[in-house]
Amino acid sequence: MPFEEAQSNLDTFRDCLSGPLVQRSAVEKGRTPQKRRTKGRKNSIKPVKIHVEADSLGRGDVEELAEFIEYLATEIFESSPKELQSLSYSAIQNDPRLAERFGDPLPSNTLDQILTSIPPSVAESLETYGLLEEQSDLPNFITPVFQEYIDAATAAPPVWSTTRTSACEICERDWIPLSYHHLIPKQIHPKAIKRGWHEEWRLNSVAWLCRACHSFVHRIATNEELAKEYWTVERLMQRDDVVAWAKWVGTVRWKAR
Repeated sequence: MPFEEAQSNLDTFRDCLSGPLVQRSAVEKGRTPQKRRTKGRKNSIKPVKIHVEADSLGRGDVEELAEFIEYLATEIFESSPKELQSLSYSAIQNDPRLAERFGDPLPSNTLDQILTSIPPSVAESLETYGLLEEQSDLPNFITPVFQEYIDAATAAPPVWSTTRTSACEICERDWIPLSYHHLIPKQIHPKAIKRGWHEEWRLNSVAWLCRACHSFVHRIATNEELAKEYWTVERLMQRDDVVAWAKWVGTVRWKAR
């Protein structure tokens, strides 16, 4: 799986995990701390972190929470089954077995495999921070997170006409007319399918560009190069000449009459 797609899935999982963690961290201000007995040690008290409303969290608290979410997301995701890490719309369309294995709701055997893959340190950390009452509560907490991640990772691509932006996706000027640029030029579609460069569902993906940037893109690469190498805005923006162009043309403004 390409690095950028793997990173995208990790980012998606982190976002799914962050919701319930932020919600549990931002409980009512002034909540009375609860004493918690440590198993196996009579009358021993485990301290519970007192959380407050999100608006009253200091910068240090917010940064600490963000780091904690990043740590947990990475620990859980990178320990999960490889097929789960590489899920995509394309993957489940081409593999009925995969679609069944990661269906909604998750089959019990799939869920068991996922839960077993989670390092023990995850439940321990969540309990220590007062985000789980007991480590045994982890399945109830994490199962909806995985289901949300799977739904997001395997979601069908959008109808491209609905992706219109308010600014050019290269120079970011938001006051100029936009046109759509076929990221995979239409003349190359048959070759792209025949040679396995792209799947059919991706062919009509577009970027919304001003006329100047649209023309520039077609000057710096052939249609075949665009289809094979520069079929996303992110890939285009990895080119130094595109970055330099965007910086320059972004300063060009029409004088008011």
